[in-house]
Amino acid sequence: MTASDAQSSIRTLSWLSIVRLGLVQTALGAIVVLTTSTLNRLMVVELALPAVLPGFLVALHYGVQITRPNWGYRSDAGGSRTPWIIGGVGALALGGFAAALGVVIMESAFAWGLVLSIVAYALIGVGVGASGTSLLALLATATAPRRRAAAATITWMMMIAGIAITAATVGAFLDPYSPALLLKIVAIVVGGAFLATCLAVVGVERSVTLPQRGDEKPTPFFEGLREVWAEPKARHFTVFVFLSMTAYFMQELILEPYSGLVFAFTPGQSTSLSGAQNGGVFLGMLTVGIACTGLRIGTLRFWVLAGCLASAAALALIAFLGQLGPTAPLVPAVVFLGFANGAFAVAAIGSMMQLAGEGRSSREGTRMGLWGAAQAIAAGFGGLLGAGAVDVMRATMTATADAFAVVFVAEAGLFILSALLALRVVDGVYPAASRTDEDAFSSGDLSCATTS
Repeated sequence: MTASDAQSSIRTLSWLSIVRLGLVQTALGAIVVLTTSTLNRLMVVELALPAVLPGFLVALHYGVQITRPNWGYRSDAGGSRTPWIIGGVGALALGGFAAALGVVIMESAFAWGLVLSIVAYALIGVGVGASGTSLLALLATATAPRRRAAAATITWMMMIAGIAITAATVGAFLDPYSPALLLKIVAIVVGGAFLATCLAVVGVERSVTLPQRGDEKPTPFFEGLREVWAEPKARHFTVFVFLSMTAYFMQELILEPYSGLVFAFTPGQSTSLSGAQNGGVFLGMLTVGIACTGLRIGTLRFWVLAGCLASAAALALIAFLGQLGPTAPLVPAVVFLGFANGAFAVAAIGSMMQLAGEGRSSREGTRMGLWGAAQAIAAGFGGLLGAGAVDVMRATMTATADAFAVVFVAEAGLFILSALLALRVVDGVYPAASRTDEDAFSSGDLSCATTS
């Protein structure tokens, strides 16, 4: 086969296929937001449980995702990724409903409800790890180089849209709250998410062909992971992901209880607050995606720095508003936080997609799994750290608003440290390719080509 024949036989993801895969991200976000916002709020406020309990459960589901590199390795080793995606979302949907049922059972039989919740959140972690990593591996290997940054932006924006729409919709229908209504709403969300995933991925992988990588024997998992960790760029970026994601997720489990305890929000209002925040994330991602990819305003490094520093400022503002009382404009400040988080996240995602194809070949899934594991561990650690710190501060301080303020300010400090680290690990490049898809693939280069 000639080079031109090999080139013509290569078929990458179309824009329609990218959007279809983005629907899987939408489904993931729709289910996960129920566990990190609605169920978290119900345990802390309605059941009067310590914030560290839902913090532990959410940390558990993130901790299980330490297996992400193994899911990525399995994707690299060959075979179809579609069953992993569908099966993972199925496990996630089952875990999501079981988590809601666990909260309901806690009201009358706390021990049994806690046992069910532990099993449910572990299942959620397995589902997210299997489906999310396999999906990212498919995007990293089957998307044309010059489309990768845009594909990352599109799919993450669709995930945030799923989070925002679900939170806002559930918040609107959840008042007045009742256990039966909660279970009904959660069943509709998880069932719809699983069905949407099945319809979204069917036939997509069969439509893609990639350059042959040869008949080399697959590298054992731990050897492949060591090879990736030995790459300076991959290792340094892993540290950045962990620190920045710890800052990103510290507020995840305390913002809604903060709105209920300090600003007297109802369960529906606090769930809608999460929707407003993620709406801000969506706008931040959209703004940076257009500015950096389309208008070429700013670089990946610039937007990471700007997003981290703006996030720190937003957290300081939220801490200050608590001192003013229930009449303070919390919602606009939370939307601003979401916008800043979105700006940071989309630039970091662009860097991740760019670096996934750099270094030793046939390791895209392993790198994505490594960074996904770092993000998951940081998310669990950050959420548990934030919730535990609030419990400690509330036990030692007389004013609830002051206790939350201390944690928000500490989180702002972590964002500033992340910005300083980004100066070293994030390239100052535009997330766009300087070559055509065909040139990149025919040369065997699957990395995201960029211009400085």
